Amino acid sequence: MSAPAPLAISLGDPAGIGPELIAEAWQRRDSSQLPAFFAVGPAQLLREAAAARGLDIEVRSIASPAEAAETFTSALPVLGSENCAFRPGKPDDQGASLALASLTRATNFAIDGTASGIVTGPVAKTQLARIGFTQPGQTEFVADACGVAREDAVMMLAGPSLRTVPLTIHCALAEVPGQLSAELIVRRARIVAQALACDFALERARLAICGLNPHAGEDGRFGDEETRIIIPAIEMLRSEGLDVTGPHPADALFAPHERARYDAALCMYHDQALIPIKALDFDQGVNVTLGLPIVRTSPDHGTAFSIAGKNQADPGAMIAAIRMAGECAARRARL
Repeated sequence: MSAPAPLAISLGDPAGIGPELIAEAWQRRDSSQLPAFFAVGPAQLLREAAAARGLDIEVRSIASPAEAAETFTSALPVLGSENCAFRPGKPDDQGASLALASLTRATNFAIDGTASGIVTGPVAKTQLARIGFTQPGQTEFVADACGVAREDAVMMLAGPSLRTVPLTIHCALAEVPGQLSAELIVRRARIVAQALACDFALERARLAICGLNPHAGEDGRFGDEETRIIIPAIEMLRSEGLDVTGPHPADALFAPHERARYDAALCMYHDQALIPIKALDFDQGVNVTLGLPIVRTSPDHGTAFSIAGKNQADPGAMIAAIRMAGECAARRARL
């Protein structure tokens, strides 16, 4: 069986840490056992980002993804004719336009199969909105490009210690109870179970469902969402043969002895899922989008404008995102 096509990596905002971490990941490609990848964007910007980090590497322009694998052994392959000034820590509209162009092109490479998946560099949503970007984030952009309903593009945060899935994401905490439903929990749990089997080789994934309220509601004393919404969803999932437990109190679910009992925790809101993963695996956390026809990962951190170009950003999450995308792509290739 031939090796999967190289991965495409979008730059993210060029004023952030994305470009320098892509260069650093290529520098560590052998020690980190990374699959072949290419960056989508201007070669000169990658050269300057590498130099700012003190990396003495070759950055080589390629004409198509087909050239990436051979180039990868001796130089960082870069595909793109756009140009943008390298201004670390100083985001502007030109940089946002480049970030969007890079994201668009990288996504299209994955959709047409010339890339085996995409790794998306961190963007600044406010900057993208200034140039007309209407999606809430990159996850929704990629889902739209793939023709997948946004509610079926499920965010999972994965690290060496933990996998978590926020069932509601970018909304005010006060809006969470109104957005929760048994149908939402069931629909997303099915997607998580299927994706863990396909992309992570977990044939019968163990899913832990978190409660919403303190002590998981304590039989209705602290809220009725558990009895009214979450327990019926768990019963439905169990009736379908899925290995599901809960609702678990959030204050105990992430203890070491509890984490050994499940493969992924489904959480009711953003911070319930992201606080534990960032506390445990901040520099190795990966954002994986489940439910897509393509592989998509991203380092679980932001643009970090304040330290861009200062050789302070840890490359661990970018390296982990590239490695995980490669592993998922290889598993899909074997199906």
